[in-house]
Amino acid sequence: MTTQTTRKYLRERFMPHIWCAGCGHGTVLNALIRAFEALGMSRNEIVMVSGIGCSSRITGYVDVHTLHTLHGRALAFATGVKLSKPELNVIVPMGDGDALAIGGNHFIHAARRNIALTALVMNNRIYGMTGGQYSPLSGYGISATTAPYTSIDPDFDVVALSMAAGATFVARTTTYHVNEMFDFFQKAILHEGFAVVEVLTQCPTYFGRKNKMGNAADMLTYYKENTVALGARSEKEHPHMIKRGIFIQEEKPEYCSQYDKVMERAQKGRP
Repeated sequence: MTTQTTRKYLRERFMPHIWCAGCGHGTVLNALIRAFEALGMSRNEIVMVSGIGCSSRITGYVDVHTLHTLHGRALAFATGVKLSKPELNVIVPMGDGDALAIGGNHFIHAARRNIALTALVMNNRIYGMTGGQYSPLSGYGISATTAPYTSIDPDFDVVALSMAAGATFVARTTTYHVNEMFDFFQKAILHEGFAVVEVLTQCPTYFGRKNKMGNAADMLTYYKENTVALGARSEKEHPHMIKRGIFIQEEKPEYCSQYDKVMERAQKGRP
């Protein structure tokens, strides 16, 4: 649901959206603009940068500064924006490919540098826009158009990869847990460093249908029944369940502020 005040963040002339019925990306968009409203953010202080894919269409629907860039290069463009205008809030919505396939190298180095970007990884475990090919997040035993006899590739753990690469805020949630997502988005936007929020989101058109997971409602039920919040009593009782929550939130020197110090020393002629 959007209110009259959240609607100011939308380009309603581009509605209705082009996502498939039951796609979870609309839920992500809703939580994101609610986070903007809750934080009292001006449209002029927000930049959203995306690449190519179903998830990247979000930038077309928000009435803030936006860049719709090359596949896999969203974080590279976002880095340039942040370095030139560090006062802006730069948010980068990505799917499986933009984040961790063709864009994987940009992802790990943005995390390593701890540059203050908010990376939203919409993990639907499939390449939905281009026909349902398997992705680095699909996992072993998954059916896809390019894996009719199932995939033998293991998947990345987005949380573990982000933490190992140096991200200083890492969280995971799902499109079923909308209030949790709304909360994590706010915390990630406010974080002074590289922030990653992985959102497990449903693609009933390709992933659900190919893997006999039912419709969108069935997939949301799966997220409800197969995930557990960090620190919950049931976490130890069900170690096989997917963990949700904030895995790391720490303060470390942010890249732009460190770069400013280098420039200051250079201007004074000091090494």
